[in-house]
Order: sequence, then C-alpha cells, then structure tokens
Amino acid sequence: MAAQGPIRHGGDLGEARRLFPDAPEPWIDLSTGINPVPYPCPALEASLWQRLPDPGALRDLEEEAARAYGAEPDHVAAAPGTQALIEVLPRLRARSRVVVLGPTYAEHASAWARGGHAVAETRDPAGLAEAEVAVVVTPNNPDGRTSARSDLAALAGGLAARGGLLVVDEAFADLEPVESLCAAVPDGAVVLRSFGKTYGLAGLRLGFAVAQAPLIGRIRAALGPWAVSGPAIAIGRAALADAAWRQRAARERGRDAQRLDGLLTAMGGRIVGGTRLFRTADFPDGPGLFARLGRAGLFVRRFEAAPDRLRFGLPGDEAAWRRLADALHDRAPA
Repeated sequence: MAAQGPIRHGGDLGEARRLFPDAPEPWIDLSTGINPVPYPCPALEASLWQRLPDPGALRDLEEEAARAYGAEPDHVAAAPGTQALIEVLPRLRARSRVVVLGPTYAEHASAWARGGHAVAETRDPAGLAEAEVAVVVTPNNPDGRTSARSDLAALAGGLAARGGLLVVDEAFADLEPVESLCAAVPDGAVVLRSFGKTYGLAGLRLGFAVAQAPLIGRIRAALGPWAVSGPAIAIGRAALADAAWRQRAARERGRDAQRLDGLLTAMGGRIVGGTRLFRTADFPDGPGLFARLGRAGLFVRRFEAAPDRLRFGLPGDEAAWRRLADALHDRAPA
C-alpha cells in the first residue's frame, strides 16, 4: 500500500470554518460518529486532578469494562483511547504482511505502514486468510458492515496456528445488536473497544483492548504506567456500570438513526449503511450537498474516494434536527 498523506477525520471544525467562513454560528458538527447525548458525568473529587492515577482504581475500571463487554477481567487493558492501541499494536510484532478488510477507518493501515509492515487492503474477507496480521472493523466505519463472530473466531484460529494476529475493532459495537468477540476472545486475536463514541465523551480519551495472555500483558507494558488519567478512570467506572443508561441510549439512538434515514432518503439519498450513531448515504450530487450544508453551518463527513458519499452523525436536539431539515430542503432557518 502506497504511503498516505494526512488522514482527514471528522470533528475538525477548523476545516469547516476555513471552507465556509460565512456560515452561521454555532456550527452543528455531524461529521463524527459520537453519541450526541453524552453520559452525565458524576461529580469528581478534586484529588483526582492532583495525584497520579491509582492502580487499584484502574483494576476496578478494567473489571467494570470486562462486565460490560462480557470478557474476563484479566483479558482487559485500559488505554487512553483506541487510537493509542492502534498505534501500539504494530510495535509489538516483527515486520509482517498485514491485510485490512476495507474500505474502513484509515488509521489502521496507516499505523501498520508507519511501523514498517507491508500493508494491503482487501474487500473480500477471503483475502484475509493468507495474512500474517488481519484487521477487521465490525461494525465497519463508514458502511456498518458486520462480520460474524464464528467467522472471526475461525480466522483467528488459522492465524494463531502460524503465529499470526487478528485485530478486531469493535469501536461501534456497544449500541448494536452484534455478537462481540470479547466474550470468548481466542488465541491470536485482540479486540478494541471505544468508550468515547458510545458515551459521547470522546475528549476523555478512553478505550480498551481485550486479549488473552501473554498479548494483553505486552499491551499493558507498551502503554506504560499511568496511561489512563484519574478522572477518566472514575467517569469510565461509573458509565460502564450503568447498563440501564446504555440500553436506553441504544433504543433512543436507534430511533434517531431511523429518523435520519427518512430525511436523507427524502432528499434522494441511498442509504448504504451505518450504525445507531451515524448513517452513510450516496447522493446524486454529494459535493453540492456537502457545500449546501456547510454554508448553512452543518458539517458532515465526505470521502475523497467516493465524492457522492456522505456520512451523517446524529443531531443532538430538536433545534439541530430543524436546522438539518431546513438545510437539506434549502430553506431559510425557521
């Protein structure tokens, strides 16, 4: 795979303002797949900001994550976001032949390439079988494609038999009706779980790796001491223990996703997939719609390789829904 330039991500309102300097404020950022209704953070002790993170509290956080994901506590390692884990994994292996099931989140291929590995992309899951390291994102970003747990377990078994590794990115799995590999993570596999997307707290920087020994121990060692802040540990423990909030969020964001599908299809969009936190659609004139939305102060995700494809995050309140509907219909705001 050829070397990549800078990777464009959602959430860059600086880019939005450069592209559309006359757009009305405040901007509505629909360019990410982050829950727009965040978890209500508990009050924190001031001392959490004043002392190093407590190792016992970190263990409690990992145990809470294990309960939430159906994993074994000693199989879970907390990290300052899944992106940190994506950067760490290539450093734990000798140079390998890496195959990524794509198109998908571009940082996976980029991180392995930066680590000196030979990286290729395949659109056919069968193309993963001969890799030394295979990378699968499920549910996939941006099209929501899912991979069956049984297929992933079989792939992991084949890779493990020859010393390989399967990386399964389940960053968008929390609110979806999918079978996670965390419950019985096989040898030769590591699962990545995101916290910030589900709980609407991306700035907290918290994520988890799930793997068997000795790999999970190597991941912990690579992250080093105090990788997760004290405030992140406290908020993460409270949120992961709140199964009722998570179930309610799944129901409510599911209804929002259906509502968004209705708006997009009414404008001629063809829904190609997504999750309960974002929807992706093809339009007759994607660049024109991107520009119209931008001039109205709404930022959505575009794709250089598919100009007519746009990804929409969920509006967070009724005012944002109204602005989106007005912009889609090219009306002045009500």
